[in-house]
Amino acid sequence: MATGDSKLRLLYLMKILSEKTDSEHGLTMPEILSRLKMYGIETERKSIYRDIDVLQTFGMNIVGEQEDRTYYYKVVSRDFELPELKLLVDSLQSARFISRKKSEALIKKLETLTSQHEAAQLNRQVFVSGRVKTDNEKLLYSVDAIHNAISRDSKLSFKYFQWDENKKKVYHNNGELFCVSPWAVTLSEENYYMIAYDSYSGKMKTYRIDKMESCEVSRERREGKKLFADMDIASYTNQRFRMYGGEVQDVVLRCKNSYASVIIDRFGRDITLIKGEDEHFTCRINVAVSNQFISWVLSMNQGIEIIEPENVVERVRTLIGEFAETYKCSGCEG
Repeated sequence: MATGDSKLRLLYLMKILSEKTDSEHGLTMPEILSRLKMYGIETERKSIYRDIDVLQTFGMNIVGEQEDRTYYYKVVSRDFELPELKLLVDSLQSARFISRKKSEALIKKLETLTSQHEAAQLNRQVFVSGRVKTDNEKLLYSVDAIHNAISRDSKLSFKYFQWDENKKKVYHNNGELFCVSPWAVTLSEENYYMIAYDSYSGKMKTYRIDKMESCEVSRERREGKKLFADMDIASYTNQRFRMYGGEVQDVVLRCKNSYASVIIDRFGRDITLIKGEDEHFTCRINVAVSNQFISWVLSMNQGIEIIEPENVVERVRTLIGEFAETYKCSGCEG
């Protein structure tokens, strides 16, 4: 019997065992020979035995097991086990910053890392309440461009936009390119952000990556190295609610004891909680005081209260007054 190309036979054997077998599913020698024949490879058992030895030496965890009177060959372990792949699939499906189309494409690639039997179990749907996935298909390429600029110590140019009431893109600077010095990429509130030095303002700024387009690595060298070196990225992102700006201040919160978990989840376990009377505690946080932060406090249904400093308390009063004016009942006067 013709043995065919031994190198090609070895590759097809590896493909067959990888796709068709796992710890629960094996192939008999006749089944292996039959599948090789489908690829145009006709060979004999002795050649397959030698090839399996080669693949085992190479590192494939192939075992032969007898069940009843039948002998099966199977790949019993891989670089990624099925529970690990399920976790990755769930993460891709639930990640807001990855579009649905890109999520599906990446999951298809993950399916090739296991057998076809186990790949069927990766066809799962994760439902997350209120989750809206980005429709920016180029986000991953923008992230890649940012990392390339960082590795080359170069600036990055891009267009930046927002959505208007007609669901149309409105570009900042009349569509002119931004050119900044990128220093880090961070994930906050389920969105990707670039932290970059803006030469015109002399400050570090954040940009939502899904609102960036036409990213190109510049030939200009980066600036802001010292300012970035002095930054604590973890503190920087934790201070900013949804990455909105605002003056960073020490703020004292008075909280109901039942809200301790909310505070720890948001500001970390290192925060000091000072027990008080009547089922309350206080804590001091360092935060960028923005309308988003104040709205977060107000959303806690009086479970969290800002008590210091006075200028922030006054800002809360002003914001509440603006809310009241906005929602004032026009037929309730007089």
